[in-house]
Amino acid sequence: MLSLLFVTLCLVGSSAAHPPAPAIEKELVGIVGGHNAPKGKWPWQVSLKMYSYYSSAWVHRCGGSLIHPQWVLTAAHCIHHRNADPSTYRILAGDIYLYGDQKLLSVSQIIVHPDFVYAHLGADVALLQLAEPADCSANVKPIKLTSFNHEVTQKDECWVTGWGDLRYFGWLPPPFHLQQVNVQVVENALCEELYQNASRYHHKDGRIIQNDMLCAGSEGRDSCQSDSGGPLVCKNSGSWTLVGVVSWGYGCGWRDIPGVYARVQSYVPWIKRHTRISS
Repeated sequence: MLSLLFVTLCLVGSSAAHPPAPAIEKELVGIVGGHNAPKGKWPWQVSLKMYSYYSSAWVHRCGGSLIHPQWVLTAAHCIHHRNADPSTYRILAGDIYLYGDQKLLSVSQIIVHPDFVYAHLGADVALLQLAEPADCSANVKPIKLTSFNHEVTQKDECWVTGWGDLRYFGWLPPPFHLQQVNVQVVENALCEELYQNASRYHHKDGRIIQNDMLCAGSEGRDSCQSDSGGPLVCKNSGSWTLVGVVSWGYGCGWRDIPGVYARVQSYVPWIKRHTRISS
């Protein structure tokens, strides 16, 4: 999640990979307030990686969701620039640990939404086409997109997953195990009010939470830096659907400040047009 602190865009440590902290308190065990995810529970979760010459390795930059064996949905702000070279990115799928002797998938095409400028202005979505389809299995499986007419509510069971910080600038320690946390959706009108209050009404003449955004989370339960691009999923008629893409927020897990997500529902037509995914 790209964190904005009182309307100031905080780029330091936003989506980029972090080195492990020298010491992490033992009680910090979640994405923010979450816990270790079992292998295979969230088979659509992927890690978007970039090559680090400093580390001489492919390092985690953001999360993402496998929405088709050959397509990944992530946040636009996770892409270095609009004309980024696809060969500078790799995808890790089917693993709950970030690093090890793993096969990484090559990216052949990147499509950033044309309306994207900054995360807090909306349209924070991007598509990555894989050079070869991912081998689907119990641990690798696409997530169904929410329908164009489905409205997620506070009553829905929703979870966010990722390898991001455990608190604001509190890094996930080795072995970098995928984290999960149950979050509650917050209606846009209330989320707008909370963000206006948090920004001391600096935006009173303009909206902060746009129609293509969705809010979720509460004090101590939230996504954080390096979770950007990852999935917010909700259970609908007994099956999981992708309703949000981790986008931005003020801090992580702060009181009365839910996380902000790109609302997948708003981009289903755009996604299907580019990927030709039928369902």
